[in-house]
Amino acid sequence: MLKIHNSLTGNVEPLSPLSAGKVRMYVCGITVYDYCHIGHARMLVVFDVVQRYLRHIGLDVTYVRNITDIDDKIIRRAAEQGVPIGEFTESFIRAMDEDCALLGVMRPDHEPRATAHLPQIIEMTQRLIANGHAYVASDGDVMYSVSSFPAYGQLSGKNPQDLRAGARVDVGAAKRDPLDFVLWKRAKPGEPAWPSPWGEGRPGWHIECSAMSTALLGDDFDIHGGGMDLKFPHHENEIAQSCGATGAGFARVWMHNGFVNVDSEKMSKSLGNFFTVREVLPKLRHPEVLRFFLVSSHYRGPINYSLETLQQADATLGGLYTALRGLPDAPAPADAQAANWRADFQAAMDEDFNTPRALAVLQGLARAVNEAKARGAAAQEEAAALGALLRELAAVLGLLRLPAEQWFRLPAPGQSAQISEAAIEACIAARLAARKARDFAEADRLRQELAQQGVILEDRPGGTTLWRRQ
Repeated sequence: MLKIHNSLTGNVEPLSPLSAGKVRMYVCGITVYDYCHIGHARMLVVFDVVQRYLRHIGLDVTYVRNITDIDDKIIRRAAEQGVPIGEFTESFIRAMDEDCALLGVMRPDHEPRATAHLPQIIEMTQRLIANGHAYVASDGDVMYSVSSFPAYGQLSGKNPQDLRAGARVDVGAAKRDPLDFVLWKRAKPGEPAWPSPWGEGRPGWHIECSAMSTALLGDDFDIHGGGMDLKFPHHENEIAQSCGATGAGFARVWMHNGFVNVDSEKMSKSLGNFFTVREVLPKLRHPEVLRFFLVSSHYRGPINYSLETLQQADATLGGLYTALRGLPDAPAPADAQAANWRADFQAAMDEDFNTPRALAVLQGLARAVNEAKARGAAAQEEAAALGALLRELAAVLGLLRLPAEQWFRLPAPGQSAQISEAAIEACIAARLAARKARDFAEADRLRQELAQQGVILEDRPGGTTLWRRQ
């Protein structure tokens, strides 16, 4: 049975969907004012693995991951570049989609944008006012009244009284309480704005997710996810808004992925120690290396980004591909041995999506493949079947997406191909002809020529069928 750590209760709890066999999940996506960094990539990959596994165990999943396409940072950046807001956000949405495709992140079932849900945002704000949870401030903004929601702080564990003691409010501020937050911002001159009952303006950040999640998944749904940095105040405010507007329970299970650290310090744009996905990927053999790195640690804990950890990920992933080299296509087995491997993998993932333990199962299965290959021709059918099982289980983590030979034909990290695949194949054919003509000196010369260009030939009884780049 799948058990998930619920940030709301602090406990690891069995997943019990509100509707039998169906899971509705909302994840806070990207605010599109810049390129995705590695912290964003971790969130995208973590919840991609979650939805893949839920589907793998037979659940009908509705996965919603939003796009925030209007907020202060977007307005400021677009103005600095002299670009219309829509054009500005579209460019970064395209970039995000490109990064996701390279990382093997599947598209969510729904990808709502804040600007496309303004009627729902306005309607929820009206309900909050009617229910006594919001008010129109003297400056024209609509504010949420935190004191009207006694359960405020239940997710983050923060005490409102303590928060108030440390809060600073500008003189003349329109808030009734320093903890109150904006639901609808009255437009300032030159800012993008939409009509509302309170005048021209735009939504606050927190209300966007409350409106989009309930519009697409209902007042109650199963899982709400996002990065640990969103736990407070964003997710805390979402709970207050959604429960205040609907009277329902909102999300049952809250999941938060941990930070990416650089030299043990949180990666963030404010600290200037962040790396974008498109900066990192050209330095790797393949984007799958970054994905492997991101799933190699448990999603709730921190993960330390460094060149050494990426090199380790490259080597370990390469070991899995090595097990698949030279295997013919075969169906995954359905015997008792395969059932045991599947059970071990599922037991790991059922333990709050324990991907490090699941990767250990894949490595054990790769060793079993290599052992079968080592037993010679008589065990090749077994090796091929186990290799198919290895691919089946790795796919749940979004790994081993390439044909094995393609992996070994990729240039090593940080290097470019010195010779094309077509030229390599032509050289191999010429070498084979030289060997048939018993011109071994020419055959050795051709091998050496390839070696000087970083290509290693692997001779087998049937000839040179495998090669790899150094």
